[in-house]
Amino acid sequence: MKMILITLILATLVGSVLCAPNNSCINRTTVSEIDLQRFMGHWYEIARYDHPFERHLEAVETDYRLLENGKIEVINRGIDGRTGKEKVARGKARTTDHVGRLRVSFFWFFYSDYNILDIAPDYSWALIGSRSPKYLWILSRTPHLPASTLREILHLAEQRGYSTAPLLFIDQPDRSSNQATEQGIPSAST
Repeated sequence: MKMILITLILATLVGSVLCAPNNSCINRTTVSEIDLQRFMGHWYEIARYDHPFERHLEAVETDYRLLENGKIEVINRGIDGRTGKEKVARGKARTTDHVGRLRVSFFWFFYSDYNILDIAPDYSWALIGSRSPKYLWILSRTPHLPASTLREILHLAEQRGYSTAPLLFIDQPDRSSNQATEQGIPSAST
């Protein structure tokens, strides 16, 4: 009995060290299947953890395009909230042997994991993580998500061990009239 008690105490201590805030017990399991063609296209950043390469950016959008050589072109753009100027970052991605995991690079040959943690059945939103617990994104095909959908995604992130409190919710201007016009649908003002 004494040995069992010692084992349980040790397991609890090891678990608390492994799940300490700096180590985070994050479930990084990716989706079990992904249709890469359906994932390609235009996405709006709804929320993200703060990190240096997107700091101060608003109205962030990303385009993914599958190239003939099998690689993926990645173009991120956003508006610097301090200057009002657009910032564009061009990168590349490649698939891996692990379903739902891409390797993305915006600088030379330095690649990072890009884990598709969850995705809507209709590919209308995606929850993205990385190898590091310091990165988390919520993406959407539209500039805004219904509150119930956003709550569902936040719950999924929390179930995986992510804290949703530090998420920055990205200001996405209302583009409904611009989108309608671009798609050939007359806006209410025309």
